[in-house]
Amino acid sequence: MKFIDEAIITVRSGNGGAGCVSFRREKFIEWGGPDGGDGGDGGSVIFCADQGKRTLFDLRRQKIITAQNGTAGGGRQRHGKNGSDQVIHVPLGTVISDADTGSIIVDMTKLNQQYVVAKGGIGGRGNKRFATSTNRAPKYAQPGMPAVEIRLKLELKLLADVGIVGLPNAGKSTLVSSISSARPKIADYPFTTLNPSLGMVQPEFGEPFAVADIPGIIEGAHEGTGLGIQFLKHIERTGILIHLIDISQINPDSPLDELNLINRELALYSDKLAQKSQVIVLNKIDIEGTESKILAFKDALKSKPQIQILTISAATGKGTRELTAFLAQKINK
Repeated sequence: MKFIDEAIITVRSGNGGAGCVSFRREKFIEWGGPDGGDGGDGGSVIFCADQGKRTLFDLRRQKIITAQNGTAGGGRQRHGKNGSDQVIHVPLGTVISDADTGSIIVDMTKLNQQYVVAKGGIGGRGNKRFATSTNRAPKYAQPGMPAVEIRLKLELKLLADVGIVGLPNAGKSTLVSSISSARPKIADYPFTTLNPSLGMVQPEFGEPFAVADIPGIIEGAHEGTGLGIQFLKHIERTGILIHLIDISQINPDSPLDELNLINRELALYSDKLAQKSQVIVLNKIDIEGTESKILAFKDALKSKPQIQILTISAATGKGTRELTAFLAQKINK
């Protein structure tokens, strides 16, 4: 299934049912008292954060989603039936905003979180409700309150403790597959991964944590090149960034080119991204001839000892156990 992370839909709650004007009719009683019942309340439109939902794909195909109207009241004090609510299940991390104003309505970040985005109309009161000592036979009732309609923009941002960024073919999908239960599609050509993958990692010590493979970022990503903006926004949710670098592609004469390119795209998209904690992971150390490139890379960063550098082979698993333990320790601080 194609990954869909945006959808624009219109939702409409149910109308409230009208109250009833009615008078009691019995044998030998020509005019009884008022007995009109109330109308039923209209159904509401409710969003629910569902762990079983992964994309917004289904909502892309729906023009308008409506809740059920309340029914009108009846004689003999019969109240109308309330309309059924319309519950819309969305993935965790879905941001719901007004499509016309852009204002954020709710951020669905908690499992089973519910939010009423369009309240159903209240049912009108029947004439029984309006009887008083001075007006014993009211001939009027309330209409039901109208429905609420709103056009919404839904945007999914992955929720993860760790986000993996890097150029295409850095080995992000392979790393996610190596350290978690996720099994993303993997192939050896640019832009294979068009779907961000989310996997759960169970370290030897500490709580499990979520890791997200963010598809390849290229130069100009902050302007939308290569679907860049669609993927950069997912990184905003992550606590720690793994900057994965294919060490076999490093130029020893300018070893920081790739690192600087990605960091520049992050900073141009958002100051918040530029300030996130980063761990540099050099991948594909199983390939012959990478030792000198690793030394050149570390030497270029010797003036910044606070930057942490780890070396792994996602394909063979070498170093991934140490990486997992390091991340668990960093997350649980």
